[in-house]
Amino acid sequence: MRRTNVIDALKAEAIGQEIKLCGWVRTRRDSKQGFSFLEVNDGSCLRNIQVIAASDLPNYESEILKIGIGSSVEVDGVVVASPGKEQATELKAKTVKVHGFADQTSYPLQKKGTSFEFLRTIAHLRPRTNTFGAVARVRNEICRSIHNFFLSRGFVYVHAPIITGSDCEGAGQMFSVTNLDLNQLPSKEDNGHKKVDYEQDFFGKPANLTVSGQLEAEMYAMALTNVYTFGPTFRAENSNTSRHLAEFWMIEPEMAFCDLQGNMDTAEAFLKTIFSDVLKNCPEDMAFFNERIDKTVIETLKGIVESKFVRLSYTEAVDILTASKESFEFPVSWGTDLQSEHERYLAEKHFKSPVIVYNYPRAIKSFYMRLNEDGKTVAAMDVLVPKVGEIIGGSQREERLDVLEERMKEANLKPEEYWFYLDLRRFGTAPHAGFGLGLERTVQFVTGMGNIRDVIPFPRTPKNLEF
Repeated sequence: MRRTNVIDALKAEAIGQEIKLCGWVRTRRDSKQGFSFLEVNDGSCLRNIQVIAASDLPNYESEILKIGIGSSVEVDGVVVASPGKEQATELKAKTVKVHGFADQTSYPLQKKGTSFEFLRTIAHLRPRTNTFGAVARVRNEICRSIHNFFLSRGFVYVHAPIITGSDCEGAGQMFSVTNLDLNQLPSKEDNGHKKVDYEQDFFGKPANLTVSGQLEAEMYAMALTNVYTFGPTFRAENSNTSRHLAEFWMIEPEMAFCDLQGNMDTAEAFLKTIFSDVLKNCPEDMAFFNERIDKTVIETLKGIVESKFVRLSYTEAVDILTASKESFEFPVSWGTDLQSEHERYLAEKHFKSPVIVYNYPRAIKSFYMRLNEDGKTVAAMDVLVPKVGEIIGGSQREERLDVLEERMKEANLKPEEYWFYLDLRRFGTAPHAGFGLGLERTVQFVTGMGNIRDVIPFPRTPKNLEF
């Protein structure tokens, strides 16, 4: 007897097949005619399959009539045509084996509405709900699409380290990693001040959790041409908002012999591919989000896939914003960073399409972004989409050694700590570019979920380290 999943058992072509199916019971109804209906779901799709368990099954009285919501079962049976309108098939059970009963007095997922806030407190069980099962499948499809996009274009997948001794962003919001006894920290004198003696730590120097795999990706791009990283990153930012996490996943491609124009082209094709794949391969889950969460998600994704991204300079964007009659919370002027409200105005109201803004002021961008000939701007770009504003940030990197060293000094970074990064400019430097996409913000955008904590399996936020 072949084992299958719910999504395949629900297909009309499965009728007549003998199958084995395992899953968790969503509901049980008992008929006066002497049989029970079990709604079973195994996570392969949004829908359940109805299992018909007759009263002549040997464990009908002893087990089947005791099955409650959340119980796990293994069913051997025959797929038959369903007389109901909701599905083409149902499963007529020959045997029903109960692997685990769920205590109905304490099982928290009963047939009633449950808030997302409460479900975060039971993150070990929330994947069993319709919403979080759908989130997991869409997240999985996005990840598959990301890998396929790059691998089909000859990129090499590089694993960047999670523990690092450098701060890629220069922002300092990093988690420290140590095996020192925090109650008895070793110290040493340094210019009359006592400081922690990191020479006695595991790595012999201060270590942190990475905020980005970009620097490592650049190293490999200088040998393999096109690479990408895809892994967890960490930010010790005390932000308790619906858009911030302390642990999140980042996708960071890096392309040698690529300029800002090529970077923008890749970013546009990248987003269109992801959204197109989700619409094509997750139609049931996307219909659920469109009906239950945000009635515009499908329309929004289709609009992005079918549109040509508008491209304009930061200076042009500021001119448009200052000339608008919008009452922005944050004033707009040349030299200030664009806020989400500004980005959304450009994408949602002015252009009504995705927008790529490029050539930002040097003072508001990172040290590694290539300085333009005007000396005032850098070859940076942000991709803006409706509803959220920036979804991708990137740049052409600074490949000139002398300019990079000067930019490091501006950012108060110690060049000696980035000796490896500077070596790439000393030994065969080449123009290169890349960008970063946050996985969770992408999943949040695609699904319409209101809180980023609900699109990652186990959210890490200030004062929250459960599971």
